[in-house]
Amino acid sequence: MVREPLGEEAATDLARMFKALSDPVRLRLLSLIASHEGGEACVCDLTGPFDVSQPTISHHLKVLREAGLVGSERRGTWVYYWVLPAALARLSSLLQTPAAAPAATGGTG
Repeated sequence: MVREPLGEEAATDLARMFKALSDPVRLRLLSLIASHEGGEACVCDLTGPFDVSQPTISHHLKVLREAGLVGSERRGTWVYYWVLPAALARLSSLLQTPAAAPAATGGTG
């Protein structure tokens, strides 16, 4: 974003990702998945920490998946989720400022 202006398609894709992360439950789910041992988590491991129903957790996971932030795979009766590193790298690079950019002073004068 600081290197060149975003195109319409890129802005739409990135807005979908940020919108998915704007919900506290989804942000926590992403964090739980990313920090889970082995880098992936069974949906059965993701329902306990929340005070919401399993269908609500499934909905939030679907939003994360449709936003391109997590991948998933059914194994038997359970679905496993993992964070997509390329998506996080894309979000991260968007928010980084070039090293040579002058620091913002926040002042007016």
